[in-house]
Amino acid sequence: MNEKTKQNLSTNAPITWCPGCTNFMILEAVKQTLTNFIDSKKFKQTDFAIATDIGCHAKIFDYLNISGLNCLHGRALPTAIGMKIGNPNLKILTFAGDGAVYSEGIEHLVHAFRYNSDLTLILHDNQSFSLTTGQPAPTTQQGYISKSEPLGVFDKPFNPLKIALASGATFVARTSARDIPHMVEIFTKAINHKGFSFVEVIQDCLIFNTEANNKEKFMYKISDCHNKQRAEKLADEFDYNSKEGKIPIGVIYQVMEPALEEKWPQLKELLENKKNWKSK
Repeated sequence: MNEKTKQNLSTNAPITWCPGCTNFMILEAVKQTLTNFIDSKKFKQTDFAIATDIGCHAKIFDYLNISGLNCLHGRALPTAIGMKIGNPNLKILTFAGDGAVYSEGIEHLVHAFRYNSDLTLILHDNQSFSLTTGQPAPTTQQGYISKSEPLGVFDKPFNPLKIALASGATFVARTSARDIPHMVEIFTKAINHKGFSFVEVIQDCLIFNTEANNKEKFMYKISDCHNKQRAEKLADEFDYNSKEGKIPIGVIYQVMEPALEEKWPQLKELLENKKNWKSK
């Protein structure tokens, strides 16, 4: 890996994540992934763009030397789709948290699966709204006590992987923030996939909902799955409500279907001619 290429992906912005935060490892995995693509000459640095949501994860916007937009809470996905429609030749990476996507942005997630735009969502899931001091998110386990839920969370967490599969997803994957090589492998497959790639990164928060941490001992790696029935069984193995049972990581499901940019003749023409609307 070319260290100079990776260095070019960095900025001078001071990193303000908590010392030891797993976001540092996600950032490193993203840099390694993009460096590999750039060094292989498959893409240039300017071929990539990012859209980030609101949350601890979104600080990555300041630390990656890539063009993009820092979006409103829950709105990173529709913004990313708009960027892709504006220039379908861009490789769009979207960074968002479990609170933003599974709560405020859940409608955008469901329709992103329907549209199947050729972009990648890297979702940071620590099972809480950590930037705003630990309120429960849709994947927070029952019983979790916070300032906003002093009696503990009553509601069951939902399973986003099952929602993805039910919504017609063409690429669903899960990885661990403590495994940089595995993240690089999964991010690479996600970016190479022609369609909407959904990657959930299971991560710990050092400050809030710490009882949900340290699930690595339950994780096991799977081979790429292309069978819907097997994928549904894999998605059922972890219910986000406890640290019991198995947590499969890897490509949970992948199938090839036309991407949004291939369905619309105007966008397909831009792709084939490697142009955007301005240069058309």
